[in-house]
Amino acid sequence: MSSTVLVCDDAVFMRTMVSDILSQAGFTVVGEAENGKQAVEKYQQLKPDLVTMDIIMPEMGGIEAVKQITQLDPSARILMCSAMGQQALVQEALQAGARDFVVKPFQPSRVLEAVQRVLA
Repeated sequence: MSSTVLVCDDAVFMRTMVSDILSQAGFTVVGEAENGKQAVEKYQQLKPDLVTMDIIMPEMGGIEAVKQITQLDPSARILMCSAMGQQALVQEALQAGARDFVVKPFQPSRVLEAVQRVLA
């Protein structure tokens, strides 16, 4: 059975890109969220195997969403997606409970390597 993924990013084109990369690799994208608040709600509904989480999002940022999701489920597997130059935020996200990160712009191979590490 393929792993299920929740894709969280405020940019539609980024959600589409990540979803396409994962779908082509055999993952099942079960939902998308455009802000951290939605990410937490959809995580509770869908219980995905993996969450890809943007750091900067409206309403609730990715780091706060990671904190809330890992409080609900300490075993949650979250992969942060950050733009260049957000290293301090990435560190904060990892301390909050994210398992790994990939840097935008994405190379499909890098995304898939990170996903495999997080799911391993």
